[in-house]
Amino acid sequence: MVTVCTVLPLPERPRLDAAGDGCFTTVHTSSFRDALRAARRKRVDALVLSVHACRGDELPAVARFVREFPAIPAVALVSRHDRNACRGDELPAVARFVREFPAIPAVALVSRHDRNASETLLRLGATGVRSAVDCTEPAGWRRLRDLVGHPASPVAARILARVVPALDEGSGDVRAFFEAVARLAPVLSTVRRLARHLRICSSTLMSRFYRAGLPSPKTYLAGMRLVHAAYLFSNPGLSVADVAYRLDYSSPQSFGRHLKAMLGVTAGEFRRRFPFDVSLERYVDLLITPYRETLRAFCPLNAGLWDQGPNATRVSRPG
Repeated sequence: MVTVCTVLPLPERPRLDAAGDGCFTTVHTSSFRDALRAARRKRVDALVLSVHACRGDELPAVARFVREFPAIPAVALVSRHDRNACRGDELPAVARFVREFPAIPAVALVSRHDRNASETLLRLGATGVRSAVDCTEPAGWRRLRDLVGHPASPVAARILARVVPALDEGSGDVRAFFEAVARLAPVLSTVRRLARHLRICSSTLMSRFYRAGLPSPKTYLAGMRLVHAAYLFSNPGLSVADVAYRLDYSSPQSFGRHLKAMLGVTAGEFRRRFPFDVSLERYVDLLITPYRETLRAFCPLNAGLWDQGPNATRVSRPG
């Protein structure tokens, strides 16, 4: 499920929690500094912030978040339209926000109508806010769910968008295997845990890959963990230690040893030489393309087939 980090006034938090029920979970923070810490420690898919929390002295913190975590979409909310909300002297700050952070979609959230709401929306439009969500109607909350509940490019979706076409009509079992690896690689470091998720004995899973002449499940999992590491490194705010712990390595040194064994490079060299797109293409070129014909007929999760090579469809278990 999508995780949304927020910097919102206390009265607005329960309403966002209710809107996200079943669509996203929320991590509420009290400041942008806390939001930065949360994004470093755990997965964060989107940031929801209140324009009312964006005082002039807070804008550098917002800028830092956007700069350090460019892959995390952010939504700015204006949730109070009363005589004290977005006063004339506050609108230049909103304009500055929109101007300085064009990558952040700014959304005006109308939670109740009063005589100042229409005028305030017009003035916000003049500052560059191009979207308004009227949450006095159920459809408004649904639109807000769509905005923050489905980030534009979550990493697993980007990986599978490249991997699935490369499989070229691979079996349903093969697709299920790669979907699990793409989604769970950041939190599964062993084949045993992957096999448990797939509801298959780990030794059986490894044996089927071996008999089919394919790289081992460990190789596919380890390679995918490097793809996820490359994605995390695209955030300048994450250090080597941050990435190591996000991927459940015991220490940055353990992560470094893994990179040295797999690629012969240090963590710093990996960050410079293997950006996400390069790492993903390398994964496909080395582990999928050369084995495409085998993967088409391969059924790693099907206990009824013992020959998992190119002739799997013509050979069945005796008896």
